[in-house]
Amino acid sequence: MDHQELCRRYYADQLSEVDWQDWYAERLSTVLRHVRKKSDFYRRHLGDHTEFGELPFTTKADLRREMHAVLSGGVDEAAIYYETTGTTGPPTPCPRSAKDIEWSNLHVERSWRDMFAHHFGERMPVIGLMGPSELYAFGDTFGDVAQRLGACHAKIWPESSRVGFAKALRLIKELNVEVIACAPTLCLNLAKAALHHGYDLGEFGVKMFLVLGEICTPEFAANVKSIWGADVLPGLYGSQEALAIATGCVRNRLHLSDPNYLVEVIDPDTLEPAGGAGELCLTMLIDGIKPLIRYRTGDLVRVGGSCDCGMPGRLVEVIGRVDDRIALGGGRFQPSEIESAVLNGVTGCLGYQVEIDPGDRVTVRLELLDGDATGAVRGIVRRLRERFGVGADIAVDAELDPITNTGAFVSWKAARIKDNRIGPDHVVEAAREAAARHSYTT
Repeated sequence: MDHQELCRRYYADQLSEVDWQDWYAERLSTVLRHVRKKSDFYRRHLGDHTEFGELPFTTKADLRREMHAVLSGGVDEAAIYYETTGTTGPPTPCPRSAKDIEWSNLHVERSWRDMFAHHFGERMPVIGLMGPSELYAFGDTFGDVAQRLGACHAKIWPESSRVGFAKALRLIKELNVEVIACAPTLCLNLAKAALHHGYDLGEFGVKMFLVLGEICTPEFAANVKSIWGADVLPGLYGSQEALAIATGCVRNRLHLSDPNYLVEVIDPDTLEPAGGAGELCLTMLIDGIKPLIRYRTGDLVRVGGSCDCGMPGRLVEVIGRVDDRIALGGGRFQPSEIESAVLNGVTGCLGYQVEIDPGDRVTVRLELLDGDATGAVRGIVRRLRERFGVGADIAVDAELDPITNTGAFVSWKAARIKDNRIGPDHVVEAAREAAARHSYTT
């Protein structure tokens, strides 16, 4: 069965277990032959192992060390060249072949088509694409998807020197942009910029944010909706290295792009299969320019569960980064768990930062729209005490550290959590350097 026929049957819910077994066996065999033949790194790395479970994992350190040796072919065989941002280490090459682009974007297109039909019926909205384009897949991926859908799109990333927040806001209003694809943090920065430039948020017709690039907890999404009156849905979950791993649905869930990956969930400490939550490990089944074998993404996820949205694909919930776990109150937690406790039931929050001092004393700094914050403050103190066993001070309408505007551009944890129990590391320093480029006053 070829890829086109498999995907037709996949979206029609017509694939049997045998069909899947045959597909995965054929694709895995094809990709392993491909990388052993064309990738200098994998020729050495995989050795003579024949059983899938015996194949060594691929890590981010491998990609940074080996660089172009990981590629299954020369850059001249690719359709386009991208690379990682290089904010916390050397940028790694991420070229894509025509097959990579076609097979990956197909699932994004189906996801967006379904969400738009649910919200807009037969008409297509104007889409504002707010993410980097130079050497980065964001603009090309979503531009291609929008064109395939027949939707007008404008690339208006406000953090680009060519655009800026003032111009982006003008165009959102003039073009009646109804859908914005961006990082969750940008939803808040855009609101702050609008108020800074004298707009009333009611002047805009934004009805949907499609978010990606960093964790967006349900509490964060609800807060954004309280500010903009727009739905907040997942645009996709992916990376420069691993393409579009999963796509969003109208139920605010992520569905794996099952035809393109063999998925493992492993214990990040023992590297054994994990039940429940664990580190996502991917084998890419597209024999393109940079297929990765047993690639440890560094993301903690849960895979499984059902969804009644009508879209195929197993569900994946992204919990956070393996390296971002925080010791607090005698336990270890993800920054997203702390965010959920802070923002649960909070509305009109334009930004926040959690500061942790020695002795696990927590200070939460909030920037709020006008309104009585007494109830919100009491709720945050209670939830932090109940969930983490720590006391907390709340500073409302505090001047937030500019690092909070960077979101996951460098590190979502560094942008939101200031841990004074440890010294600054290279990630925090990189985020602080980036903060100057993420001012919403431009």
